[in-house]
Amino acid sequence: MTSEKVKIQVKFPGVYTLTFEDGKESLATKNLALGKTVYGEKLIKHEDVEYRLWDPYRSKLAAAILKGLSIMPIKPNSIILYLGAGSGTTVSHVSDIIDKNGKAYCVEFAPRVMRELINNVCVYRSNLIPIFADARFPDKYPVLIPKTDVIYCDVAQPDQTKILLDNAEHYLKENGFIMLALKARSIDVTKDPSEIFKKEIEVLKLKCFKIIQSIRLEPYEKDHAFILGFKKVI
Repeated sequence: MTSEKVKIQVKFPGVYTLTFEDGKESLATKNLALGKTVYGEKLIKHEDVEYRLWDPYRSKLAAAILKGLSIMPIKPNSIILYLGAGSGTTVSHVSDIIDKNGKAYCVEFAPRVMRELINNVCVYRSNLIPIFADARFPDKYPVLIPKTDVIYCDVAQPDQTKILLDNAEHYLKENGFIMLALKARSIDVTKDPSEIFKKEIEVLKLKCFKIIQSIRLEPYEKDHAFILGFKKVI
């Protein structure tokens, strides 16, 4: 951890832009697990607050923010259902943002990855609840999940949009938000990514979701789009 002269600006509640003396900027979150890193990120101490730099090349959510995300529904005190938690890179920053009074239910199916998530991340962050389960079967989760403010989906599967919708049917509040990291090559390697994104967005609209933004994530992620929307009340 280093102490540096930096200028701190609030990007969204719980998300910050750090500007260093050399003019370089970085996204950051306040570290909920003081002194702990997750993926080798740099820790910055400023006025007795510890920040974790947030790498957009390692996190699609950070990439979306830098590419112009207009609304950040993940905020302090939020209840989140996170599908495809992986080893915890983005989840750990979500943990920082929602703070001690928020909760993130973290679904992951790969045993080795789940062990890393639990042993390296969740053990230091009481607001993360790991769920070892297949996101395709939301009715079989082994824990009780309340209605959530946001469902975040980063599952690189051909049916990733359906996975999000099935979970939203069970767990998303009325007017709750969806955040979907779409990987075109996981859906169809033969089609143009723009065509795939358009088709998946139409599927969401048919299920009564209002799409706020669709953001291409280049240069941080190739052939990815980040979809932000909310569930309309009929």
